[in-house]
Amino acid sequence: MIWPRPNNLDQIKTTMKLRLLRIFLGFSAFAWGISIVGVFARWSSAAKMLQGLGAKPIAYDPMLDYWLRMASGAFALVGVWFLVMTVWPRKFYAAIPWFGAFMLVEGLILLVHGLRLSLPPSPLYGDVSACLLGGAGILVLARQARP
Repeated sequence: MIWPRPNNLDQIKTTMKLRLLRIFLGFSAFAWGISIVGVFARWSSAAKMLQGLGAKPIAYDPMLDYWLRMASGAFALVGVWFLVMTVWPRKFYAAIPWFGAFMLVEGLILLVHGLRLSLPPSPLYGDVSACLLGGAGILVLARQARP
């Protein structure tokens, strides 16, 4: 068996770390981008989805309908940006650490307010874990995107 030369081994490590970074970015793109459903769902469907996540029944209110679309659109656009960084990490390397930090801050906000409101573990733990683990992974591996 022929062992790779140290130079090749370093190149393999760098390539694998970049792939891992892309996995974290792609996961984040999916986690944020799934919110696009809220932009297009009928109010009755959206209310049922929210109830499935633990909300109490929500009566129709035009302002809540508007805020649902606004928040869903904003979250989906964050997901699009993560997707752009997933596809072209070297081109947008300067933004990657900022969005890793963004994920960490969002995870802390969710944790503090989820505990303050005594929310049940689902979906709180999943949301907090996605933000904290995704953000930490992105920050640790962000250097790999340098051109």
